[in-house]
Amino acid sequence: MGNLIKVLTRDIDHNAAHFFLDFENAQPTESEKEIYNQVNVVLKDAEGILEDLQSYRGAGHEIREAIQHPNDEKLQEKAWGAVVPLVGKLKKFYEFSQRLEAGLRGLLGALTSTPYSPTQHLEREQALAKQFAEILHFTLRFDELKMTNPAIQNDFSYYRRTLSRMRINNVPAEGENEVNNELANRMSLFYAEATPMLKTLSDATTKFVSENKNLPIENTTDCLSTMASVCRVMLETPEYRSRFTNEDTVSFCLRVMVGVIILYDHVHPVGAFAKTSKIDMKGCIKVLKDQPPNSVEGLLNALRYTTKHLNDETTSKQIKSMLQ
Repeated sequence: MGNLIKVLTRDIDHNAAHFFLDFENAQPTESEKEIYNQVNVVLKDAEGILEDLQSYRGAGHEIREAIQHPNDEKLQEKAWGAVVPLVGKLKKFYEFSQRLEAGLRGLLGALTSTPYSPTQHLEREQALAKQFAEILHFTLRFDELKMTNPAIQNDFSYYRRTLSRMRINNVPAEGENEVNNELANRMSLFYAEATPMLKTLSDATTKFVSENKNLPIENTTDCLSTMASVCRVMLETPEYRSRFTNEDTVSFCLRVMVGVIILYDHVHPVGAFAKTSKIDMKGCIKVLKDQPPNSVEGLLNALRYTTKHLNDETTSKQIKSMLQ
């Protein structure tokens, strides 16, 4: 993502602070290595998960044939045979979300611990900040793909209905061991969400804050708002943006910016859209609107539909109209 980028951002005590966020080349220091290595084990599988999701075609044809000809055993077997391996993939995606959640919690613990401020953490622990960004980038890419693929929920619904029918008729179900009832219930809730990975991370961040009562909530929210500010400044300042050597850097920064805004909005008591928010929401939305429309509609929709406080009375009419 180009050379080390110098970003002017606001420190939490409102003093200007110059620091770098190197989303491409940051390497872990000795103190970062333990958490970095744990998270790296998860992240190395992320691209494969996205490739599997992108190539997920579903069993729509086989399912329709089976439903239209309920007495044709061959068509029933064909549909079941098509759905079982697909449900195996859906199980893999869901289990990856649990691993990703554990990785996020480890990073939050490292990036919010005392005695350093969130800005100091992001300066000192660039490799962990990069991993945090990569988790958010993956999350929004996953959810964009999932939202445009109705086959996922259709396949899983058919699987559950067929499994239920087989149980009633005492028919042994090949593949049942793959996804037992308890796991199927959890997967059902996961895939019912419009943006399941983002919901997983939002819940994990909220849980992290509630479980770490000795840690000021500002440690977490300021970490998120600082990352949002850094991404916004990198995107809106021609001097910095011109240093990007890879076109993908822009979409990377946009996704990370939106991801941290959503997490902030779920964790902060009054959210990201209030006047007291440390995130410049108008500036962030403007950056999104300045991109080619087709490239950011999914991100704008994520702000519209997966944030918690957008429709609060405290949100200015200007911000609401910008997102209409």
